[in-house]
Parts: sequence; structure tokens; C-alpha cells
Amino acid sequence: MARDQEKVRQFIDVAESAAAAANPVLPRDFPYQYRSLFPITQRYTYLNHASVAPLPLPTMQAMQQMLDGVAKHGGRNFEQWEQTTAATRAAAARLINARPEQVAFLRNTSEALSAIANGISWRPGDNVVSAAIEFPANVYPWSRLASAYGVELRLQPETGGRIEVDGLLSLVNNRTRVLTLSWVQFGTGQRFDLQRIGRFCRERDILFVVDAVQGLGAFQLDVERDFVDALAAGTHKFLLGPKGISLLYLSDRARQRVEPTVIGWTSVQNFRDYAVHERLEFREGALPLECGTMNEVGICGVGRTLAMFLEVGPPQIEEYLLYLVAYLREALAERGYTVHSPSEPGETSAIVICDNPARPSENIHQQLEAKNIIVSVRLGRLRIAPHFYNTKEDIDALVSQLPI
Repeated sequence: MARDQEKVRQFIDVAESAAAAANPVLPRDFPYQYRSLFPITQRYTYLNHASVAPLPLPTMQAMQQMLDGVAKHGGRNFEQWEQTTAATRAAAARLINARPEQVAFLRNTSEALSAIANGISWRPGDNVVSAAIEFPANVYPWSRLASAYGVELRLQPETGGRIEVDGLLSLVNNRTRVLTLSWVQFGTGQRFDLQRIGRFCRERDILFVVDAVQGLGAFQLDVERDFVDALAAGTHKFLLGPKGISLLYLSDRARQRVEPTVIGWTSVQNFRDYAVHERLEFREGALPLECGTMNEVGICGVGRTLAMFLEVGPPQIEEYLLYLVAYLREALAERGYTVHSPSEPGETSAIVICDNPARPSENIHQQLEAKNIIVSVRLGRLRIAPHFYNTKEDIDALVSQLPI
């Protein structure tokens, strides 16, 4: 344990130095200037962003303003809603280095992944490669293909709390059409090197599909740099947005292979003329997958949150979270808790999985909730997931209440 603590201590030093180099206010003063944007801090020590995140105050206010306009004016502000949606799309594209028309808004991560899986023309004998510890949202859309089309789902098992990337890539053969993976694993916190996996797939003409819901908002992702062909991410976790909205990104090469399977009046060009077109001429990029009236209120909220992220700075958020998570890991180890999340540089995320072998995690969870300290239990272990407005004092408050 002493060796592990020393390794973590070194990682903290590296993370803190990198953070300070990126921005002189990091890490000591960084979170405090944003605390007032999160009303939840007045009541809770909230460390559960891998589940459902609290809405920032500006996001809530933007949604309330739009709802107020609907209540008072009905559909008179329709053009304003469209402008807000366009601005949100542009902000989402900027966050991941995509073009706006490559980003669509769907209801959730599951729907976005299903739209990708269902839109590919499969042949019997094709296969999809993934990991055995994926969240079900990134399993069921692909496992259904076995009975529907004779497509094999090949899964790399977990070893010692990790998915070995070499083993994952070894499952690929000349019938592999898709490699799909969560950027950050929900049950272990392992973060993958997307660029390495994406380049491997691109060299073999395989679509690389990423479930980014547990990483986007906490860490930086560049779809071009990382060779990501398709991406799905609900906004209610680390993106700090409302439930019921997800981002779907399709690269140009992915759009050539993913056909819309649920089609509505807004899927086609010139849909605002309200005429029935004999020939289906789809809108550009991922936009045909938005098949009808959307949740403009939710999209408005997402847009305000994305603006906040871009104002704060994704590099600064990432550097600070690396520091804070390292501090958390060290504190947990000193308390006698076993940390199961990978500690290798590049594999850590904003999710830390731990337990006390002598005490059931569910009981610990209940004790923490009684103190207004909010975490989760996943797969029988505690899951702690801070964000950039959390402080060292939040971590100290959590650790001090953990039973030994």
C-alpha cells in the first residue's frame, strides 16, 4: 500500500504542476470561482456526476426563460428557438472539433447508439468488437444484430479491473465492421486512449463508435485527432445538462454507412415548406436523424451549459479533475479503502471506484446520504465522480465520513 500511495503522490505532483502551467489559478483557486453557479453546493456534497448531474444556475435560468416565453407567447418565438438550437449545435461541434451539421440531437445515449447500429447494412458473418463490461446501452443495440442479421458480438473480458487494449484489438478480423467502446467505463472508471484505437480502426476501414457519456465534459475529445467515426453522449452526466437530450456525431465516412431508419418531416431538405416530397432528399450530415419536433427547452439548457464549458476552458477542467481525482485516490488509500480504478497515466478519469472489504458498499452509501454526501453504488462498489466545481474540502468531507 505504501508503494501505491507514493505512486499516487507522484501523480498528484505531476497533475498539479501541469495544471499550474496551464492556468496560474489552478488548482488551488480554480473551483471556488464557479461554486455560486451550482445551488446544490448549499445543501449537498455532490460527487455523483457519473449518474445524474445537477443543473448549473445559468442553465436552469435559460430553460425557465424559454418556458416562460412559451407560456406567454405560444409559438410566436419559433424563430428564436431555431436560433438557439443552431447555436447549441455549433457549441457542441466546437467542443468535439466537428462541423455543426455533423451533430444531431436525440433523446439519450441509447437512442443514438441504436440509430448507428440499425442504420448499417449488415451481412451475415459480420462482427462487432467491444468490451465485456460496457454499460447495457452500448451492448443491447449490437447484441440484437445477432438474431436480426447474423452478426457476431465479440467481447474482450475484464482482467484485474481493466480492459487490455491489445486483447481488445486482437478480436478484430476481416469481418469486423464496427469497434464500439465507452470512452470511460461506468463500472471501473478506466479511460481509453481513443486516438490509438481510432487509428487502428481507420487503418482497417472499421467504424469506431464511442459512447462518450462518462467522459465528455470532464475530459477533452477531438473527433478528428482521435479518429472517432461516431459518438453518442447523453447530456445529463458530466455535460451538466438536462435529461432527455443526447449528442450524436457522425463523421462523413460514417454517414455514408449509417442510413436513417426513423424518418420524419424534418429529415429532408426544404422541410419548412410543409410539402410532401416524392423523392427523399435528406438533409446534410447527421441532421436526417432528427426526425421531427425536438425538445427545444432541453436543447436551450444544453446550449447554456456548453457555453459555460467553453468559457471555463476544457483544458483547465481536465487538468483540475486529474489533480482532484489523484487527491481523492490518496485520501481513500489512507482511509484504508481499496481503489479499483486504473491508476496508470492516461487511464484515470473523473470516476473513482472503491470499497471497504469489511463493509457492504450499500450500507456505506446510505450512511453518506444521511450526511448529504452523494455518491453511487455500481456493481457492488462505491462510485465517486466529482466535477470541476468540487473542491478538496468536498473530498475531505466525503473521506472523513467513510467508516473504517
